[in-house]
Amino acid sequence: MRPDPHLKWLVLGMVLAQLLACWLVRGLAWRWLLFWAYAFGGCVNHSLTLAIHDISHNTAFGTGHPAHNRWFAVFANLPLGVPYASSFKKYHVDHHRYLGGDGLDVDVPTRLEGWLFCTPARKLLWLALQPFFYSLRPLCVHPKAMTRMEVFNALAQLAANATIFTLWGLKPMVYLLASSLLGLGLHPISGHFVAEHYMFLKGHETYSYYGPLNWITFNVGYHMEHHDFPSIPGCNLPLVRKIAPEYYDHLPQHYSWVKVLWDFVSEDSLGPYARVKRVCKLAKDGL
Repeated sequence: MRPDPHLKWLVLGMVLAQLLACWLVRGLAWRWLLFWAYAFGGCVNHSLTLAIHDISHNTAFGTGHPAHNRWFAVFANLPLGVPYASSFKKYHVDHHRYLGGDGLDVDVPTRLEGWLFCTPARKLLWLALQPFFYSLRPLCVHPKAMTRMEVFNALAQLAANATIFTLWGLKPMVYLLASSLLGLGLHPISGHFVAEHYMFLKGHETYSYYGPLNWITFNVGYHMEHHDFPSIPGCNLPLVRKIAPEYYDHLPQHYSWVKVLWDFVSEDSLGPYARVKRVCKLAKDGL
């Protein structure tokens, strides 16, 4: 449980890569801009959201410097085009504390989502629209008061967007927003959204994935290990499994995020309803 010494440099490299991409796409045809937004920018922006996930656990500068982690998460947010980092941290704490908690864990789809997106075509649409559901669901399920850090996040994002638009025009901004929308939607990396907590086998609500996409997702696939030890940075999660294989190797696991998406869409037993939902008492209620 120590900071990841490489995390800040990896994030810096990805932010600079997206800034360079903004400069390069200025003269691209729209079809090629969207292609590169999916093939390259989508991977980078999705990876940045997972860096923000790691940073939300104070793994960039350690638990002794929480403010540094929060500010750095705002910096990592800049290529995403929309403010996200501060709100994510506020709600992600509840995901760990009240996993599957009805009205508390906003990672669990709503009843409306489960009822509406129940056919293969509708589930495919639901996957494509994941960025919207993850953004809007907290406001419906468990709204919280806006914090000063969220205001700072929004202002910093607006300033960055305005600067990019002023310097290079509309296409770079479309590229960044398309990278976030496409990369967090129907994209191979997005298989982790479904792989982590959807009940592929009855009685098992959390799964790990040990495949190659962990290399570009800060080991988010080591999800059982992460929920056991959320303060351990992604770079050290493979070591957790190596130290204690008797706790992890026998558990059900995923081998392909693309197959996860295919199974989710094609199998009737899977869908937004395929989640464990439990009643959790808040600490103030006597827990």
